[in-house]
Amino acid sequence: MTYLAHQTGNNRIIGQLNGSNNGPTLVFFGGIHGNEPSGEKAIQEVFLRIEEEKIPVNGNIYGIRGNIEALLAGKRFLDYDLNRLWTVENIEKIKHRSEEELFKEDKELLSLFQVLRGILETEPGPFYFIDFHTTSSKTLPFITINDALINRKFSKLFPVPIILGIEEYLEGPLLSYINEQGYLAVGFESGQHTARESVDNSIAFMWLTLVYSDALKRVDVKGFEGYYLQLQNSAMKNSSFYDIIYRHPIGSKDKFSMLPGFKSFDIVNKGKLLAEHNKKAVLALQKSNIFMPLYQSQGEDGFFLIRRVPKLALWLSAVLRKIRIPALLPILPGVSWADKKKGNLLVNERTARFLAKPLFHLLGYRNRQINKNEILMSSREATAKNKMYSGTQWY
Repeated sequence: MTYLAHQTGNNRIIGQLNGSNNGPTLVFFGGIHGNEPSGEKAIQEVFLRIEEEKIPVNGNIYGIRGNIEALLAGKRFLDYDLNRLWTVENIEKIKHRSEEELFKEDKELLSLFQVLRGILETEPGPFYFIDFHTTSSKTLPFITINDALINRKFSKLFPVPIILGIEEYLEGPLLSYINEQGYLAVGFESGQHTARESVDNSIAFMWLTLVYSDALKRVDVKGFEGYYLQLQNSAMKNSSFYDIIYRHPIGSKDKFSMLPGFKSFDIVNKGKLLAEHNKKAVLALQKSNIFMPLYQSQGEDGFFLIRRVPKLALWLSAVLRKIRIPALLPILPGVSWADKKKGNLLVNERTARFLAKPLFHLLGYRNRQINKNEILMSSREATAKNKMYSGTQWY
C-alpha cells in the first residue's frame, strides 16, 4: 500500500509504503522543530521518487511530520520545544491533562505518540528511527546519537561526523525516548536551516539509510554512489566520532548573543571570546571544537563544545561493554543500582569526584545530577534490543 500526502497541511503522515512482510520498519521524522523544514521536504521527494519509479520496497517505510503547527508558522515551537518533552514522566502528565489544559506542543506530542505506538504495535522489527534536523549556523552535516553500540555501528556506515553524548545535556529529545525503548535511533543534522544543500543532504542520507537497512536494494537506487560522495564531500571527508564536553545553557529571560562567524566543528582555543550572555563575556573553557552555535531567537542551547574521540577509546569501550564490565560498577564504593533492568546507577557525589567522567563514558554511562548528593548514571546498552538487529548486514 502507498499513501502520500503531497501537501503540507495538517497531515501527520507524509508518506507510507508497505512492502514485503519480512523486511525492516523505518520511520523518518521531519520538522520536529518548525523552523527546520528541510527534512520534511526531503522525505516528500524520496517518497515521490519511490512511487514514480515503482522501486520495490522490503518492509515498511513511514514519513512523519513533527510539529505541524510550528511548521506552518515557520517557528521552532509555539508554546515550548516539542523536542524536550519526551520523558516517560512528562508523557504521562500530558496524557492525563484535560483538553483545556493542553498546550499546542502537548497536542502535537499526543498525536505523535499515538502514531509511534501504532507502528510499534503493528509492524515487525527491526526498527530504524531517523530524525532530520538543521542548525541556525553553517555546519558540516553530522549525526547525533545516544551512545549505544547499535547506534554506533549503524552510524559508522555514513561518511559524516558522529556526535556522542547529547543525552547527557538535553532532557526529553524524541530520539532519547525511542532509544530508551531499545530501538536504533539516529539524528541527522543536514546543514543550515534555509540552505538547499540541507534538503539535498537529507535526501542523500535517506537513500543510504533505506539501502543500508535493506528496505531497498542498492541496485534499484539510481545514483547511490553519488549520494554517498555528496555526504562525504559536504562533510569534508570528516567521519570522526566526537564527544560533547560542554553545553552553554540559556534561560528563557536571558539575553544571549553569539559572536558572528562561528561554524560547527571550528576549532577554538582556550580563552577565545565566543558570545555575550547577560552582558558578560563567554570564553572557551579549553581548546576544542565549537558545535551548534546559536544564531536564532528561540533555543535553550547557546553552543556546545566537543572533542574528537580517539579510535583506541572507541575500540576499548566496545570491548569492555561486550564482556559486560559495566555490570561490575556497583561493587565500587558509593555506586549502587537505581534500576538494574534499565542499567541505571546511583553514584554518590563524593565518589563521582574520584571516578573520572571519561571512565563512565567508556562503559556507556552518561550522568544527570538529580540532587546535590547523588548523580544518576544511565546506559543505553542495558535496554538495547541487540538481538533484533543481529541478523542485519551491518551489525
